[in-house]
Amino acid sequence: MEHGFLDEMSCVQSPIRRLDPRIKVLGFIALLVSIVLTRGASPAPFVLYGAILAVLITLSRLPVSHVLERSLIILPFTLMTALFIPFLKGADVLWSFDAGPLQIVLTREGLEAFAIIAVKSFLSIFCAVLLTATTGFPELLKALERLHCPALVIMILSFMYRYLFVVQDEFMKMRLAKDARSAGRSRRMDWKALAGMVGVLFVRSYERAEAVYLAMCSRGYNGRIIVSHDFRLNRADAAFAILMIATLAGINLFAQ
Repeated sequence: MEHGFLDEMSCVQSPIRRLDPRIKVLGFIALLVSIVLTRGASPAPFVLYGAILAVLITLSRLPVSHVLERSLIILPFTLMTALFIPFLKGADVLWSFDAGPLQIVLTREGLEAFAIIAVKSFLSIFCAVLLTATTGFPELLKALERLHCPALVIMILSFMYRYLFVVQDEFMKMRLAKDARSAGRSRRMDWKALAGMVGVLFVRSYERAEAVYLAMCSRGYNGRIIVSHDFRLNRADAAFAILMIATLAGINLFAQ
């Protein structure tokens, strides 16, 4: 079965791809933190952040459609938590509706807050997608290991990404078998069958995880990430770090 891997475009050779993964992780985290912590309703800082991401996409030689597609898939889930923000109380009421004892009020302050959260969410997701698209997943985990990220977190990320597709294949096989045996059944019976499938899938995943872990331990697995080459800093890495820090510092000074 076909899958969409996070790092399927990481083989594209580009200046961003050739950077040391540690520098990329630190640079993108700095950009992400700067986006999230930017205050005020002025659009200028966010336009500058968008310009930085546009330059990084150009240097990474990635198709813009690929990055946008990946970003738009995740964006609705992040905006679900902000659905009620436009209805926060404020001085400037734009629209109101009385539904019995409940009064729904749409305010300008709420809309501005929602717009800021939406822009920050999109830029943050864009940043994360760009990082994973220009860095192989083993290299990304190795960079986190070198940056002294907790070993347990790295192990969970490694196993989750490695075996998520195995679980997905198992679920798709179970769903095909269910469809082949349930022609003409009601929708209620379909939901009941799906609920049972989720329970069976959980049990099978737990059993397979135990078997895989024991097999890996018997072959000398010690929790460390192994990559084909060692990481070495060069002038391009130093230039990227200096430019990123200077640019983000300038934007934050401009936003104050």
